[in-house]
Amino acid sequence: MIARQPAKSRAFLRRFTPLLLLPLGACNWVVMAPSGDVAMQQRDLILIATVLMLLIVLPVMATIAWFAWKYRAKAQAADYDPDWDHSTSLELLIWSAPLLIIIALGAVTWTSTHLLDPYRPIERLDAQRKVDPAAKRLQVEVVALDWKWLFIYPELGIATVNELAAPVDQPIEFKITSASIMNSFFVPALAGQIYAMPGMQTSLHAVANKPGRFDGFSANYSGAGFSNMRFKFHAMDQRGFDQWVARVKASGTTLDRATYVKLEQPSEKVKPTYYASVEPRLFHAALNMCVQPGKRCMDAIMMTDSQGGAGKESARDTAGLRHDGTIDVGGYHPVEPGKKGEIAQPAGMTPAAERTPAERGKQAPGQQDHEGHGGGHGM
Repeated sequence: MIARQPAKSRAFLRRFTPLLLLPLGACNWVVMAPSGDVAMQQRDLILIATVLMLLIVLPVMATIAWFAWKYRAKAQAADYDPDWDHSTSLELLIWSAPLLIIIALGAVTWTSTHLLDPYRPIERLDAQRKVDPAAKRLQVEVVALDWKWLFIYPELGIATVNELAAPVDQPIEFKITSASIMNSFFVPALAGQIYAMPGMQTSLHAVANKPGRFDGFSANYSGAGFSNMRFKFHAMDQRGFDQWVARVKASGTTLDRATYVKLEQPSEKVKPTYYASVEPRLFHAALNMCVQPGKRCMDAIMMTDSQGGAGKESARDTAGLRHDGTIDVGGYHPVEPGKKGEIAQPAGMTPAAERTPAERGKQAPGQQDHEGHGGGHGM
């Protein structure tokens, strides 16, 4: 009876051990088997980094087991030296091997960080094909709402909620922002995640190489509806994409500012919605947080601040706020081409840097040079 007990235990383990693997059935290895070239390069970077680290980890683990076995109490190894404290050759091995691995990891990380910069337009469709300089990039404007995703196709004049589509082998340029709270735009099969932040615009360049239906979601916790803030990304051939665009345009609905304000309200488990047309510059208004009628856009406010602020906006036609939220700068002169970041001087005024101290003393009260001494706060 005692002899049969271990056999029964082994049989029990053989039958029920596979059940322990069932939780792994829910795992999705899309990060390691992506469908876009950018995600594939990121996967390769993960594999390369893992292999380089294992070059140290595996020998160390094997050496630990070997030392434990060789110098165990009963072994009585002939070379056992209880007073040993230094070995030049061992010190060289211990320090040089990790150093070489770190150098290799640093080189791979540095080059990959620049090549896979999400703000950098992609230069290839895959390892064998370069991007045609004349190829058109699909523009997609993304707004993270609570708790859903809005996708605007400015060149096509359409918009969707919780559904994204793009042709295979066509470079995609995403412009991403958020309406209220920080989120993270992530389609694992396409490219890495990029943050979506209110009042700020981030960018992501990617391409899909294989047709399919892939998951997209927010990778940054953003409140009650976070777990259902998901959408589907459809990669399809050009004909299928054209049909999808026609289907969106057939919806007949319009995404204007009033509709956006309603859509912006928190909601969960929102089904895909199509908009056949979009009000111009809606993404600009969402980015600058001025969709609501009469609300000044952030870029207009920063323009005021950059000119000195503190009520100096009265010099402009502030009563003539444009319908898109931007401000008519009135008598302000545009910056000359090629002089990015400089403020053009009004006609007849000598630039501040060229005035003499006497000329500066003759300025009208309240008029100051743009040399960091102006009133208000600069940007």
